[in-house]
Amino acid sequence: MNRRLGFVLGALATFCANTWAAEKAHAINVVSPDRFHLEAGDLSLGLSQDWNQPLPNVTRALIVVHGRLRNAQTYLKSGEDAAEHAGVAANTLVIAPQFLNTSDIQPNHLGDQVLRWKGDDWMAGTPSTGPGQISSYGALDEIIKHLGNRTLFPALKEIVVAGHSGGGQVVQRFALTGHDQPMLQTAGISLRYVVANPSSYAYFSPQRPVKFEVASCPGFNDWKYGMQNLPAYAKGQSAEQLEQTYVSRNITYLLGQQDTDPNHPALDKSCEAQTQGAYRLIRGHNYFDYLKQRHPQLSHKLVEVPGVGHDGDKMFTSPQGEKVLFTQ
Repeated sequence: MNRRLGFVLGALATFCANTWAAEKAHAINVVSPDRFHLEAGDLSLGLSQDWNQPLPNVTRALIVVHGRLRNAQTYLKSGEDAAEHAGVAANTLVIAPQFLNTSDIQPNHLGDQVLRWKGDDWMAGTPSTGPGQISSYGALDEIIKHLGNRTLFPALKEIVVAGHSGGGQVVQRFALTGHDQPMLQTAGISLRYVVANPSSYAYFSPQRPVKFEVASCPGFNDWKYGMQNLPAYAKGQSAEQLEQTYVSRNITYLLGQQDTDPNHPALDKSCEAQTQGAYRLIRGHNYFDYLKQRHPQLSHKLVEVPGVGHDGDKMFTSPQGEKVLFTQ
């Protein structure tokens, strides 16, 4: 019995060690240095300027959302470089929120106050797991509210929310479910969205561009791919209301012409995503065509970036990316 117990305990210890090693291997090693205090906890983020003091020269804020690697500082630099290349760095504040994973906390010696999410749940707007609960979309709302403070940003005219890959998924769903910000209209601040190379989109009906058997993919129309089982953040809004709000918003789809690999390691290959097309470029075109079919007067734009595949930095610092971010 003792030998058996010893074997079980040893196996358990090995399992725990391997689990911790796996989590540690997937933990990020660069945590953004700034913190944005929210009621639910502190959001990690990177900033191109100190936004807690008045910034009278800032006329545009670019919120840039990272992908599944949670490498917010990389995206911060891409946003800064794009602004520099476009000649607008002096009047642009770049903000890169970081949606940390639970596995990021211990290896990086972060305190209990730092917000964290389970896995990639932040992409779908699922609430944080600690210290309090807030949707990643709700965190973006709080950033936008902060930017509406005319004492800090007296000259702000425009807020651009952009994301690539997993961040593109966030921005597309945030544009779809995002709560109204009446204070922006009162202050005369416009809000735009740039959705770059996401793996999937949220559809408003069961219609899909690829034929499939529903029985083999029963969750194809569940959130984050469709309007069934919407997240708590969207509570009180019907699919019809969400669609009308979405199509009325200023949204640009930025797609890399070479993002055509159906076997890309970071591509969502679930059956739910496969119903939207084989790879990111075609999924983006399929979704845009779907919206135009439902709304012939659609004002959304689709812009392709020649010669670029699945690369956030090259997408945003390309001539097309800079134009979309800073002049449209």
